[in-house]
Amino acid sequence: MALEIKQQLKLSQQLIMTPQLQQAIKLLQLSRLELLETLHQEIEANPILEENAEEETEYGPSEQTAEEPAPPVDAPVSEVAISERDLEDMDWDNYLNEYSSPRHEGGGEERELPAFENILSRKTSLTDYLLWQLSLSNFSPEDQRIGEELIGNLDKNGYLTSSVADVAAAVQVEPARVEETLRRIQEFDPPGVAARDLKECLLLQARILYSDQPWVAEILENHIGYLENKNYAALAKALQAPPEEIQQAVQIILQMDPKPGRAFSVEEPQYISPDIFVYKVGEEYVIVLNDDGLPRLRINSFYRQALSQKNEIPEGTRDYIQEKLRSALWLIKSIQQRQRTIYRVTESIFKFQRPFLDYGISHLKPLILRDVAEDVQMHESTISRVTTNKYVYTPQGIYELKYFFNSSLPGANGESVASESVKEKIRQLIAKEDPRRPLSDQEITERLQEEKIHIARRTVAKYRELLTILPSSKRRNPNFIPAPPVPGPPKAGPEEEEDLLDD
Repeated sequence: MALEIKQQLKLSQQLIMTPQLQQAIKLLQLSRLELLETLHQEIEANPILEENAEEETEYGPSEQTAEEPAPPVDAPVSEVAISERDLEDMDWDNYLNEYSSPRHEGGGEERELPAFENILSRKTSLTDYLLWQLSLSNFSPEDQRIGEELIGNLDKNGYLTSSVADVAAAVQVEPARVEETLRRIQEFDPPGVAARDLKECLLLQARILYSDQPWVAEILENHIGYLENKNYAALAKALQAPPEEIQQAVQIILQMDPKPGRAFSVEEPQYISPDIFVYKVGEEYVIVLNDDGLPRLRINSFYRQALSQKNEIPEGTRDYIQEKLRSALWLIKSIQQRQRTIYRVTESIFKFQRPFLDYGISHLKPLILRDVAEDVQMHESTISRVTTNKYVYTPQGIYELKYFFNSSLPGANGESVASESVKEKIRQLIAKEDPRRPLSDQEITERLQEEKIHIARRTVAKYRELLTILPSSKRRNPNFIPAPPVPGPPKAGPEEEEDLLDD
């Protein structure tokens, strides 16, 4: 069979993602912190871009202030007297910052360092705290080496993650000696540290803190199953103790810390910075984008003027500047488009969820991505990218934009109810129940049907588990004593009522 070359014309449609379009899509789905990091990287990589800093106004000497004449050279120098009023008016903050702040006094020019109150110290970790106690204890050098190995194998919650045999093999000693050293370390602060499981952790706390309560250690040692199921009647029968003492012992156990090392965690909390703010002004809600901290980009005027000089710049340099200029202009345009898209999507979401802003979670409406996409004339994938990792501040709290999209459940008169709204109603019903007779899942289902919300019992159980709420058998507290009612203001007598009417 002979091979030959042929030419053929063919028309086809292809979707090509240009680098500029890929960049716009990437910026759209970034969170606020990720966007801030990306912009700083672009400023460092692209010399055309610069941050538009606010113009500083230079203030000269006031025209109304005349220059004071210099004193004559031969004038006598009088002694400076400091009155009490001068001491009160003195700016001590500036004085301390000027004369008491730490400075680098090495060779070369002097380098200013932050003031004392602005210098942060490192938080003491659990390992440092235990090693400090180990150094103050009467340990032999060999036992101290074993103790350092044991402390190094504790997790952030204070539990020992390695076995005694592994530690003994690491330091090349007998396991019995490691066990004895571990027993001494378990007496350190915080109580319960260096335990191997939850039961041992609670027993250590019971022995150190509650040695005068005999039932506490007995419950933890032999009857922890009854405690998990809240079967206090069987617990009192097994221990042959009065129910009041058992209830007191249970309350002590509930106050123990199952993670004693958590108080020494060095992890800093991550605070949420909302991307959008929704404020109520009068009867309307105003949407404001959070631009605080985001650099405002502009084109460097030096390179703009350089492009206008056609004959003074080499061709390669001109091409490089033009390429960076196009990249900078597209970045600025993409950021502006991102902000407009976020604003439009947020405005559309709260057009559907206006009852939430007025009354809270229980009035959420069913909403899907298609509803917002049709409203703002965008694709569903764009709505999904916009609402990813974006948080909004509302009068009801801070929520992720994804939170307002939820499935629907059948309600009264053929209307749908949002699943998040049903979860909130379940949480409210359980919060108001009697601890001595908690509501079962079937009773919660019947209560919801009274409010014209028709869902199955298994759906109630699923939502209850998503809310991390225990079943009714483990929420029961037969010895619960309700708090006495708060006394109100004293009622006025007949004579006082007549006086009030006369007034």
